[in-house]
Amino acid sequence: MPRFQILNNIDHKDLRVRIERSAELGDDQWYAVTFPAEFKNVQRHYPIFFIRHSETGEFQATAMFGVEKGENLFLEDLGWDASYIPLNILRHPFLIAMQEGSEGQGESMVSVDVENPRVGTEHGEPVFLEHGGHSPYLEQVTSMLKVLQEGMQATKPFFEVLEALDLIESFALDAQLDDGSEHRLAGFYTINEDVLRELDGEKLAALHQRGFLEPIYMVIASMVNLPLLLDRKNKRHMTEMENAGD
Repeated sequence: MPRFQILNNIDHKDLRVRIERSAELGDDQWYAVTFPAEFKNVQRHYPIFFIRHSETGEFQATAMFGVEKGENLFLEDLGWDASYIPLNILRHPFLIAMQEGSEGQGESMVSVDVENPRVGTEHGEPVFLEHGGHSPYLEQVTSMLKVLQEGMQATKPFFEVLEALDLIESFALDAQLDDGSEHRLAGFYTINEDVLRELDGEKLAALHQRGFLEPIYMVIASMVNLPLLLDRKNKRHMTEMENAGD
């Protein structure tokens, strides 16, 4: 179970974080939540789909790493096989926590999951310097968390506009692997390209003005990664079968 604590240089003075990528360290996730400002980087490697939050019902954007739960097809023996890793993966084991300030206003604080397998005192990147200052690694994490926080805050208005223009449609994929086995990808959503093509110039200009048109097209462009993801699935499946036969 995660156990988050507000990060400080007294209780966590010796904290170190392992930054290598492996299933044992929690990277065996089949998707990560992303945000519109990150779509340009994400679409270079991963399909981008939308899901509904299980509690709020609000839409979220996701970068897909696999076609079934617990599967990350980008994890290899030597690490993560892509030049870009989404921020919601890189930020572990840290999160932004809101702490009430002296005037009753919420203050953003960095918190750390002390039960995370990346966290220890012997191996990994030091979080604090010898005399208590922030390490270069923590400075990088803090900057990353700020970008992530701002990006996630911009997600809600993005989806409000997509819903208002009826630009979201459900998506399901029935994929057959080379060995004949079938996998169904359901419960996801994507951009309705037919509706997008019918938007008039005024609505397209409004989307562009709000900075939403580019991420819309990044979602569409990311679909070229879906057959590549299935190729990874086929190769992984064949390797597992060959290893099982040895």
